[in-house]
Amino acid sequence: MNFLAHVYLSRDDFEVALGNLIADQVKGKQIQHYPLKIQKGIQLHRSIDHFTDNHPLFRASVSALFPEYRHYSRVIVDLYFDHFLAANWGAHHCQTLGEFSFEFYQNIQAYPVDLPDPINHFLGALVKYNWFEYYQTVEGLKAIMTQMDKRTRFDSNLADSATQLVEKYSYFQSHFLKFMPQVILFSKQKLAQL
Repeated sequence: MNFLAHVYLSRDDFEVALGNLIADQVKGKQIQHYPLKIQKGIQLHRSIDHFTDNHPLFRASVSALFPEYRHYSRVIVDLYFDHFLAANWGAHHCQTLGEFSFEFYQNIQAYPVDLPDPINHFLGALVKYNWFEYYQTVEGLKAIMTQMDKRTRFDSNLADSATQLVEKYSYFQSHFLKFMPQVILFSKQKLAQL
């Protein structure tokens, strides 16, 4: 699951969602430097990643891309799944994706706690380029992947993976549609435990 899914799975609690969003940039014991609700979001993110990485539907999707994209296959499937969530947003949330994104971006800009510069830079790019809504279309997803491609240290060919999505759209979508209810239930239960 990628950025949109992690925020969505936080169940409309902004601070938990913010922690869930930034979790990949918080290493080890750095978690202790954040407010408790952000810590909860970081823990939720790590649990979701573990659940996702070990789920047979996600693993099958990764395997379909692995011969061409190797260790980037997992990242690509995360992005594909965010695309399917955005494209089918009305089935998952009462707000439109535009309303949800605008509200979340406003909360980021108004958040009173100082965050490290790299995280602020990341959040600034998320808002500036409106990544959540870009996920809705294959063209938007390709634009995001092209930006990511430029930032990878190795030749990832992320931008080209949008072609694979078009060619095998129903395959990946069917995996997402079966997987999503399971990760929603898992996240709800995990949040109750944290």
